[in-house]
Amino acid sequence: MGKNQSKSSNFIKQGTILAAASVLSRIIGLLYRSPMTAIIGDDSNGLYSYAFEVYSFALILSSYSMPLAVSKLLSAKFAKKEYENGYRIFKLAMIYASFIGALMMAVIFFAAPQIERFSGYEGLTLPLRVLSPTIFVVAVTGTMRGFFQSRKTMIPTAVSQVIEQIFNAAVSIFAAWLFVRFSNEGNRAGMGAAGGTMGTFAGAVTGLAFLIFLFAAYMPRMRLHLSHDCGTHDDTASEIGKMLAVTILPIILSQAVYQASGIIDGTLFGRLYTGDDKKVLVSIYSKYRTLINVPNAISSAMASSMIPTLVSFRALGNHKAFKAKLAVAVKVNMVIAFPCAVGLTVLGTPIMRMLFPSTDYIISGRMLLFGSIAVVFYALSTITNAALQGLDKMNRPVVNAAVSLAFHVALVAFLLKFTNLGIYALLIGTVTFPLVVCILNWISVGRFADYRQEVRTTFLIPAAASAVMGIITWLAHMLTSKLLGGSYTSNFVSVVICMVIAVAVYFIMIFLLGGLKEKDMPDFPMGMRLARIARKLRILR
Repeated sequence: MGKNQSKSSNFIKQGTILAAASVLSRIIGLLYRSPMTAIIGDDSNGLYSYAFEVYSFALILSSYSMPLAVSKLLSAKFAKKEYENGYRIFKLAMIYASFIGALMMAVIFFAAPQIERFSGYEGLTLPLRVLSPTIFVVAVTGTMRGFFQSRKTMIPTAVSQVIEQIFNAAVSIFAAWLFVRFSNEGNRAGMGAAGGTMGTFAGAVTGLAFLIFLFAAYMPRMRLHLSHDCGTHDDTASEIGKMLAVTILPIILSQAVYQASGIIDGTLFGRLYTGDDKKVLVSIYSKYRTLINVPNAISSAMASSMIPTLVSFRALGNHKAFKAKLAVAVKVNMVIAFPCAVGLTVLGTPIMRMLFPSTDYIISGRMLLFGSIAVVFYALSTITNAALQGLDKMNRPVVNAAVSLAFHVALVAFLLKFTNLGIYALLIGTVTFPLVVCILNWISVGRFADYRQEVRTTFLIPAAASAVMGIITWLAHMLTSKLLGGSYTSNFVSVVICMVIAVAVYFIMIFLLGGLKEKDMPDFPMGMRLARIARKLRILR
């Protein structure tokens, strides 16, 4: 195996590990949301969802950029064997993360009543205050994850994510039950939402403790690296500060624009929608957002694993390898994103009924029917963001996201004010926002990297294979629903059967249509195992 192929395999392997952990974490998140919603009710869940939008925005302003920024800066230093400078950057990044995390924690805690009044969601103060300490913990955790990612290993991040989500789920359900039990009619919605957010803090603390343990175990290897340092210049605190600022600020701005769309949507809906079912509809919409974010975990993981590799190739001037890795990442994402989007479109209502039987699964299923294509657009926008960051064009994703946000806000505000679409106005915005971003990002990547993505096997064949899969899966659902009846258990069994059929049909079709060939398999997650199965079925070319 050649050097480039070995690096490609490691890049895919690490991306697969992180993707698997991210998907598992989001599945755990889906599973605990169902009993938690049943305990606290849709009013509380609406507050819980909006509180998380505010919390996520605060994370972006304080610490969301830390894993990517630390990974990017350290990868460039380690590629040149400047270990002293790399570890110096890590120490200053930890100081910055601790300070800004504590500052943002205080801002959210003390500004919570003002945020509640401005947003129009009564009872929001308590869940925001319960969430606020988590911001500090996540800031420190993110910096440590960035360190391990710069070493081209996603295992610490992956394992810590799963541990974090398990504790989150367990504590969220218990605390939600406890808070509701000791609430009254006047504060039940806020208490229920606050109980649900307790698990987030518990999970974050557990994930951080795991990473601290790993970092302590890594110390001997760190000392070995320092003894082999090849740097010729010691970066000063001022120089490192500038590097951090130049790297962190564009990432913060870019991601802040992404997250701002969710807060703006919730605020516009809270102020412009006049129905009494406001919190309930926001709760239903949040379930749609939660479900489409499950496959998006794959593209986020692939981007995280891709950036250190792209940065290393750019630092070494290897433009050919840069383009090859980007092509692999895009193709892997599209081969996965298209069937996920079609599957959620076809099975939206039965999946929502299976996961959230206590809520209005008809409306949420309809949202998936019309809005699942957002999965593809988010996957593309995430990967192209990573490509631009790997090219060191840090400001370009910010500009592209800002242009898309301006269009998004105007569109959603118009639809809420002048149409009767209601919550579906937010759905339209959720689809159009990543669409505009990925179009602008593709233009930028083509311009700065002289890059053109292969279209036939990356886009057209996965789309065609997914369409065939969708038709057969829909027919299978119609048949199993008739045979099994309409109970919850029957729906559960039908969904499981249809998912198995969908996977099998797509697997066969993607090979029969030539979307994946023998030469592609080393570059795909579990590619060689899939290749062995395809050979036995005689569908691998």
